[in-house]
Amino acid sequence: MNHLSQNLTAKRDALIRALADCGSCAVAFSGGVDSAVVAKAAQLALGDNVVLVTGTSAALAEGELRAARELAALIGVRHVEIPTEEFDNPSYVANAPDRCYHCKSELYTQLDRLAERAGMNVVVNGANADDLSDYRPGMLAAAEHRVRSPLAECRITKAEVRELAAAWELPVAEKPASPCLSSRVAYGQEVTPERLAMIDGAERFLRSIGFRELRVRYHAGDMARIEVPIGEIAELCDDEVRAAVVQKFAEFGFKFITLDLS
Repeated sequence: MNHLSQNLTAKRDALIRALADCGSCAVAFSGGVDSAVVAKAAQLALGDNVVLVTGTSAALAEGELRAARELAALIGVRHVEIPTEEFDNPSYVANAPDRCYHCKSELYTQLDRLAERAGMNVVVNGANADDLSDYRPGMLAAAEHRVRSPLAECRITKAEVRELAAAWELPVAEKPASPCLSSRVAYGQEVTPERLAMIDGAERFLRSIGFRELRVRYHAGDMARIEVPIGEIAELCDDEVRAAVVQKFAEFGFKFITLDLS
């Protein structure tokens, strides 16, 4: 097990105590590093009085649900999947800057119902201390549904979350952040399952040829804007790679393929 600083050891212990005080909890579980650390801490604090809940919809990238299942099994906590229906909400589909609020409102509504059926006292999420300084409409939805954020409550930052994940030997310790696919669609462009499938296919193709940190953004007119680290831009512009990207993105339905030079 990795050695933790005295400060982070104290935060870890506070996290476990905070979850123990809940008595039982349902964890909003995406399978990313934040929710994985909360899940592991909840398992240590509460044993079997925990359920991990993953919302499923077209906004979930292919492979993420399978990875969440495998991670839940590794942690050893009951895992439940619930279909969410954010695409039935016109305010979500319209994709204004508050889109995430509508998505999280749907997720937490479903989580509230499940927690009540399962006899869980509290719903918790994976928001960390760094998230409090960002514009995150989903946090408003969490507050409205009285969802607790134990990482943020214990002032645990993203870097510290990764340290804890490594100490607990969770395989997602170095996993890049992977927000839902809808976050790739430019504000004002409708979020549709078809557009999300285009984005998902394009990102999976880039990962298959060796790129790890990346985003494919959807803009008006079926335009893709590819983001990779500056040090990898030249590699993406290699003639052979560029030609393969153009061909595959066209197959996915993109009419224009651009590269973000910044």
